[in-house]
Order: sequence, then structure tokens, then C-alpha cells
Amino acid sequence: MKLADLASLELTYAPRGLTLDGPLPAGYQHLEVERRLGAGDAAYRRACEAVMTFGAQRGVGLRPQTTAPRAAVGVEILSRLVLLGVPCRVVWTVEGTERTGFGYGTLEGHVESGEEGFLVERRGTQVYAVVRAYSRPGGRLMRLVGPVGRWLQHIAALGYLNALKRAAREDG
Repeated sequence: MKLADLASLELTYAPRGLTLDGPLPAGYQHLEVERRLGAGDAAYRRACEAVMTFGAQRGVGLRPQTTAPRAAVGVEILSRLVLLGVPCRVVWTVEGTERTGFGYGTLEGHVESGEEGFLVERRGTQVYAVVRAYSRPGGRLMRLVGPVGRWLQHIAALGYLNALKRAAREDG
């Protein structure tokens, strides 16, 4: 699978956009993790830039190829997970003074079916990252691995948070 192939693929799930404000839909496995990244304007700006330029994904070793350098609705993402191509499309974005992030949904050929959202939030002076997801097996492979697949998704989400925490602490 190549990045150029993604434009012709359909999203594999509905409803869409619920990782932004929820509630997460029934019939899917749910995931929500968060971590304090730091405090202040500089930490917020750095974490926002990292999240919107796919720094969380790079931080866990996914090496995303994207159709644009920054998350925007319709941007396609092809990451490599070992030998598997992981095709997704950005379905929502938000960029503001209190909350910035995006969510992407799975495309045909993905091993899962669902959505994952990545947010940086300002709570008073504190800065947090939140990863929310809803998914279910997209094929036979994921049904066979069952709980192992959910555990791997949780481990990846913690890795995303760690990558954003490192980005928030870097010198500007």
C-alpha cells in the first residue's frame, strides 16, 4: 500500500468524530488515557505543535507518511507497524487557546475499525495530553489476537503521551 492509494479508500466505521467530545459509541472497545505534560504557555505551544505535526506517532516509532505536514480534515496518514501498513484519515481538528488536536479514522485495509483522537488541553496553568479511541477488530487477525490487540493499543497510547510530554519539555 502506498500513500497515494489512500485517497480512494473509505473510512471503515461510524459514527465519526466522537473522540473530540464523545460520548464514545456502544459496540466498540473504548480507550481514554491522559497525562500532565507541564505548565505554562511555552509547554502548551510546544505540545500543540508536536500533536498537529504527528509527533506523537513519530514518538512511538510509526514513521507516518502524510499528505500534508500538519493535521487537517482530509489529510491521509500511512504509518508502518512492523510490516503492516496502517492507513488513516484525519476526520476532525481543533486549534485554540485551550484545546488543540485532531482525530483520525481507520481506512479500508487497517487491522482495526474506529477512531483515535489526540488532544492537548490547558487546564488553568497546567497542560495535559489526552488520547481517546474507540475501535473494534477490522478483520480476522485482530479478532484472533483479541485482548493482546487491546493491550497493544493501550501501550501505544501511553507512548503517544510520553512523546508529547518530551515535546512539551523541549527548549523552544
